[in-house]
Amino acid sequence: MNVALTIPEANEPHPSLLAPPAVRLFLLSFVALFLELMVIRWVPSEVRLVAYYANLMLVSSFLGLGIGAILTARGWRLFRWFPLLLATHLGFLVLAGYVALPVGGGEMRFYQLTETKVYAYAVLTIVFLLNAIVFVPLGEEIGAQFQRLPSLRAYGWDLLGSLGGTVAFGLFSFLHFAPLAGFFIVVAAAWLLGARTARWRSLVAYAVTLLTIAWSTTREPTWWSPYYFITIRENQLKIDAQPGRPATGSLVAVPAQPPPANLLTMKDPPLYTVRVNQDFYQMHGTIDLRRYAPGADRTRLLEATFAAYELPYRVVPPPKTVLVLGAGGGMDVETALLHGAQRVDAVEIDPVIAQLSNRYSAARPYADPRVFIHIDDARAFLQRDSARYDLVAFGHLDSQALFSYGASLRLDGYTYTVEGFRAAFARVADHGSLVVSFIAGREWMAQKLVQMVAAATATEPIVYLQGGHIVIIAPKRPPPTPAEKLGEWTRVRAAPSAVDLATDDWPYLYLAQRAVPTDYAIIIGLLLVLSVGALLALRGRTLGPGDGHFLFLGWGFLLLQTKGISDCSLYFGTTWLVTTLVIAGVLLMVLLANAVALRFVRSFHLALYLPLFLSLLLLIAVPREWVLAQDLVARGLWTVLVVPLPVFFAGLIFSTTFRASPAPALSLGANLIGATIGGFCEYLGMWIGSTALSYMVLAAYAASLLCQLRHPASGPAQGAPASPPANASRIESA
Repeated sequence: MNVALTIPEANEPHPSLLAPPAVRLFLLSFVALFLELMVIRWVPSEVRLVAYYANLMLVSSFLGLGIGAILTARGWRLFRWFPLLLATHLGFLVLAGYVALPVGGGEMRFYQLTETKVYAYAVLTIVFLLNAIVFVPLGEEIGAQFQRLPSLRAYGWDLLGSLGGTVAFGLFSFLHFAPLAGFFIVVAAAWLLGARTARWRSLVAYAVTLLTIAWSTTREPTWWSPYYFITIRENQLKIDAQPGRPATGSLVAVPAQPPPANLLTMKDPPLYTVRVNQDFYQMHGTIDLRRYAPGADRTRLLEATFAAYELPYRVVPPPKTVLVLGAGGGMDVETALLHGAQRVDAVEIDPVIAQLSNRYSAARPYADPRVFIHIDDARAFLQRDSARYDLVAFGHLDSQALFSYGASLRLDGYTYTVEGFRAAFARVADHGSLVVSFIAGREWMAQKLVQMVAAATATEPIVYLQGGHIVIIAPKRPPPTPAEKLGEWTRVRAAPSAVDLATDDWPYLYLAQRAVPTDYAIIIGLLLVLSVGALLALRGRTLGPGDGHFLFLGWGFLLLQTKGISDCSLYFGTTWLVTTLVIAGVLLMVLLANAVALRFVRSFHLALYLPLFLSLLLLIAVPREWVLAQDLVARGLWTVLVVPLPVFFAGLIFSTTFRASPAPALSLGANLIGATIGGFCEYLGMWIGSTALSYMVLAAYAASLLCQLRHPASGPAQGAPASPPANASRIESA
């Protein structure tokens, strides 16, 4: 008869409702990934300060997980503090929602401070540090499970949990994203994982967390789209009449009431403002001035407001077929219909925006039988569509969000490039025109747009300017000499200026020149110093030079993942679905590599680096323009069969060396710290472009190979205590 005696390890966590290490590891990884995505999705909508820094939220999450994994050997049992840390972090985020964006230097941003404020940088730094601290207990607990299981088996459960978190969050966003429900999922799973001794204290902290989220997201009626946090206001006329001065009027946004039942037929219908992430985005209503009382102050004000939509039709011949890219609430679509268009294809990436138009627009253009709505990315639609139109219009699709939590690129990044304009111009009929309307705000932005359209169309575009609003018209057949003045709009000739044109390799419309903006450099530099300082303080004798191999693997992996998301978004559109599928595909490929290492590849061999480098060189050698020119099936095959190859071989190298590591938690921590550095390096794309980032991926894996040659991962890390075997806690005797 065999009797098994269990001896608790020094760093074994408190007993919980879910004690089996494999189950705990799966749930911990699920919670970590789901929480990462929740924070990255919710924070930019609540805290405008973080709107263009979502990637740093991801990076700080990796930093916290890595530090936590390194701390495993100290047995601090930090997971008991997770509820309090989470409540503190989310509470500070709600308070930080009142801080404006810092000055962007050479980057155009919407609704930012007009001058540099030190407190904005201080608040940003605190946000990222608190986010990292929240993930430290999760990293420590994940590391503890790695010490209780064989390395590759633990890694497999870790990957399964991450994959589950990614898929669950994708479904959650698709069905109906709601922060309160999402954080409830996190809280419920974390509470089950928590220690019995701290359960009631944790319950109080979790209750505070959920109340904070509830308060921040239910202050007014809201909608959550896959891209934005949306609220609606109604515009009311405010007359400013002062003695001795002419009366002036302005539209003031007030909380919206439910739309009137006779909205489609009423006289003087309301005009609604759609706000995304708490700032103005677009208007929903009718531009048909016949619906308003003639001569009224409100009508005159609306006529001036709607002039930008009407202007192109005063220059080009009346179009019969129109393509609107970035249709939004449908005002560009309605304008085309009012000028006799017989067919309008309306492309809008956000399904909720289109649904709200059907509810709040007094014209309801998407219900017109002449209109065909396409919920799609504009650039992706241009690649798939072969029809030609009398007029192709870019309808103010200036974005206020990043397209992915792993990149610093805006949602409209690949639409506003020279190649994007060229693709749109190819859809213009021989007698038609391309129209680009944009609220430029800055002179360099207006000049950049004009130069990009000129480069893409090989024409001298017709340009009208009014304040910061620009309308660019590129006809294939020059019309009669356009008027120098159209109402308040003045025709201008843009002079060449020192701006870098956005291309598919450098898709940064909102940057004047190739450079990392000052504020990014300040924040990244500060976080790097703090990260290195924290590691040096915690390092002691627990992290040796042999772990540089795992650090560079993490560095290269994150850049490789970011590059994959970017390329696939160019091929298929910058939609949330593409991003989710790419991330899930990457995790599946790493999981497959781990399974192959577990079943077939018993030991690491340097020859594994050869297919990794060959596959990376293949992706560099084949231009993305060539892939983009292929049909949908060929692009799909390339994406499924070729793009994931480096991920598979890198995963195989990681798994075979990780299995031989005597300290798996420390190796995992080094890998996550490397991913943190890779996340920081992603911002270099603003300076060097996408292709150059591919060479940085090569350099990272080459550094990994060098470390493996000098300090093999199969040997003990210098100064690292040898971890006990996974089953050392169990002694069997007859």
